[in-house]
Formats: sequence, C-alpha cells, structure tokens
Amino acid sequence: MASPSTPPTAAGAGAGAERGLTIVIKLGTSSICDEKTFMPKLANLSLLVETVVRLRSLGHHVLLVSSGAVGVGLRRLGLPKRPKHLSQAQAVAAVGQGRLMALYDSLFSQFDVPIAQILLTRDNLAERAQYLNARHTLRELLHFNVVPIINENDSVCNAELRFGDNDTLSAITAGMVNADHLFLLTDVEALYTDNPRSNPDARPVRVVDDVQKLRQEEYPVTVTSPGSSLGTGGMVTKLIAAELATAVGCSVIISIGSKPDRILTIIDEIQKHKSGDPAAPFQPTMGTHFLAKPTPMVDRKWWILHGLATAGAIFIDSGAVRAITKEKSSLFAAGITRVEGSFNAQQSVQIMTVVEDTLPRGDKTQRVVEVAKGLVNYSSAEIQRIVGVKSSEIETLLGYRDSDYVIHRNNIAITQPPAGGVGAAETASASP
Repeated sequence: MASPSTPPTAAGAGAGAERGLTIVIKLGTSSICDEKTFMPKLANLSLLVETVVRLRSLGHHVLLVSSGAVGVGLRRLGLPKRPKHLSQAQAVAAVGQGRLMALYDSLFSQFDVPIAQILLTRDNLAERAQYLNARHTLRELLHFNVVPIINENDSVCNAELRFGDNDTLSAITAGMVNADHLFLLTDVEALYTDNPRSNPDARPVRVVDDVQKLRQEEYPVTVTSPGSSLGTGGMVTKLIAAELATAVGCSVIISIGSKPDRILTIIDEIQKHKSGDPAAPFQPTMGTHFLAKPTPMVDRKWWILHGLATAGAIFIDSGAVRAITKEKSSLFAAGITRVEGSFNAQQSVQIMTVVEDTLPRGDKTQRVVEVAKGLVNYSSAEIQRIVGVKSSEIETLLGYRDSDYVIHRNNIAITQPPAGGVGAAETASASP
C-alpha cells in the first residue's frame, strides 16, 4: 500500500527497507502516566520518542495517537481520580492536553523533530469534506516530515459524538493515511488465550488472519478484561480497532507499551518475512499480529462504514439483499419493506433485513441482521411514501423524482457478507 509521501531514506537504513512505511502508534494512558499518582512515565515516553526517531531515520513516516490528557490534567489539578461528570472530565482534559503536548514537544525537540497537535471528534469526520480535509492535513504534515500527535478532542465532544476510545481513533487514522501498520501499545505483551495475570498457563496468540474467528470463538481466547482505571478501552476495543484497520489494508500489532523499542524488532521481522519465501508461514516472536485483508475496501465505502454515525434504518426484502450484496446493485424503493427513525437526504442509515431461522424442533424464529450502511437520496418521510413501489411511480407519489435509486451502489458499504461465501470487500482505490 502506497504511503502518502516517501521521505528520503537515511544512510545506513536497515536491510529490507525498500521504501518508507507509514506507521501509526497508539499509546494508552497506562503507558503515559501512573494509574495512582498520575506522574508521567518519562523513561517510557523517552524510549518511545527515541523509537520514533529511529523509525524516521530508516525512512518511515510515523503518526502518534496519544491518550493521557485526563491523567496529566488530574496530576496538574491535584485530583485523586477521574471525575464522573462529563463537564468536569472535559475541563480536566483541557488542562492536561496542553501539558501533554508540551511534554512531547520537549522530548522531540531534543532530536530537532517537529510535532503537530491534531484534535478530532467523530463529528469532524461525519462530513465527507471535513474527513478529506483532515486526511489532507495529516498527509501534508508527513510530507513536511512532522510527527502528527492525534487525540480525541475530549474538551468539546459529547457522548454521542465520541469515538469511545483511542483504539478506534487510531484505526480510523490508519485508514485515513493508508497506513501499512498500526501498533496498539498496551499493558500486556500480546493477546492471550486467557488473562496472564491470573492464569499462568495463558499463551500468547501470535497471528490472527480473521478477527471474526475470535468473535466466533474459533480461537481459545478471553478478551473481556477491562481497561485501566484511567483508560476507556480494553482488549475488546483493540479487536474492534483491528477489524477496522485490517479491512482497509493495514496490519495491526498489539504490543507492550513499556517496551516501545520492540516496534523496531517487529518491523524487521515483518520485512524479513516479506522478502523471504512467500509460501512460508509468518511466525513472529513478539506481539499479536492481525493480518491485513488482501482486498482492502475503497476509501469512500470505508468512510461510510466507520466515519459516519447512522441516523436511522431501512428494512429490505430478501431480493434486495441479494441484489445489493451479490449483484452489487443500487437499492430501489421496490425492495424496501419499512423505515425506522427520522433522517434527511444524504445521511447515513443502516440497511437491515429480517432473517427466519429454523430451530432444531422445527419452530421458526426471526432475527434482524444488518446488511449494509448507505447514504440515502431521500428523507425518511419521503421513503415512507414510496416503500415497495417501482421507480417510475416515485414522481407520482412525491411530485418529483431526484433519483431512481433510494441509495446508489457507490454509496452502499456491505457489512454482512452474503450467503454462499461471496466476499463483500471492494478493491482499494485512490479516489476520494
């Protein structure tokens, strides 16, 4: 996958560094400050900065997604724990964010490396133009050889517009810049078959080729442990991030935050494997590697899936499911059975269907399945009036016809693979 721009490779770059990689490193709060005293972990942060500097000397682009604003703010204000009220937590984050960036600037300045602060909310990415602006800004910063340091704008975002945790934000960042690798640095060395703190027999899982296998329990792993008292995530959020990033062609590695220099060894192992026998299995010695999908989703459809909050739902029949998933067709009013929620044209909606299952004793049961997400051409009130009708009847019922399609196929992103093993991913494209 091409990087947005490739800096000149420094003299003495390691073997196998044929081109500069784009690497996103996510650092959790527990790796930045102590959970009890909130004192910054200067040794750890210094080692991280040295690692980033070394990666840059090898010709790679690096972006940091950094938590820690609340923890640093608690230390500055002398508070004993994270506030429960949103407004108080936002105020603490506002105090901490400036001091956190000052700390990073002081450390990177020792190596004459410029940094930039990027604060995002999900609302910033909901509009396609803002999403593209954010992406262009990140790419230009990399072009100027700057290290972008990204965090959620905790001081202004509300609960409805939060990414929820920086694992998700780091995955979206990786997708925005077409990153090659996303490192999720946490307080454990890898994903384990059980909690290694309580079970000495827990074993690390080194390679995962499909996150869905973990959800379907094909891997013997436990992922229910929560995050730290300061953080908001845990292993579950890292699996979500891995699913998001691998879908867009970025490999994801879980590694231990107290040893960020391991990133150099992990990158070296990956490059040696790629330059070796392609049929040989990948056997890394560190971290857990989630392999990138071989056919990444196009950027626009990935944005529809992960950059937008849905405003309602459209239910479709089995014929429409088959048409949009197998035949890659647009969604017509004739295939719609009902509408839920209130939304306007060009907003994102869930495309749902009702599936009937037969129980062992022959009884029937129904379940609702999300098939896709998409951008509608008509409002919920308009779609209610044209449910189940032919496109030729739309003008008669509405008095106008802006489009024959309720959702054009270019604005449909499949989430549920169709029956029969037909894949849903689209081939990657450079177009916005």
